[in-house]
Amino acid sequence: MKTDTMDRMDEVHSFIKDNIDYDVLLQCHPTEKMDINELVELMVETIAVKQPVIRINKYDFPYDVVRSRLEKIDFHTMEYVLECLRNNTTKVRNIRSYMLTTLYNAPVTCSNYYKAEVNHDFYGK
Repeated sequence: MKTDTMDRMDEVHSFIKDNIDYDVLLQCHPTEKMDINELVELMVETIAVKQPVIRINKYDFPYDVVRSRLEKIDFHTMEYVLECLRNNTTKVRNIRSYMLTTLYNAPVTCSNYYKAEVNHDFYGK
């Protein structure tokens, strides 16, 4: 018999995969399947297992704030997260924390990142 937590995790897992167009994401990034799966599992675990606060980049945020932010992640945001992880060249001591911070910040930084890239490509030369 499944526990309530397992049912909740299954529900969140389905929600996240639908939200990010998981199958399409895998088709577009076949070499990053393991990375995508790790990110999905981290999002599922963070959302499904309720805690009073969740630590993001050395700050404690209420569970509902983190959940809401992670639930906003879609296909394009995941592509941005993958790019950020791919382009990182610094030493990461706590990869789980780094990944969670990247996921948390992605919905509010993605658009401006791409604007800056376009501005650099078109006007920065």
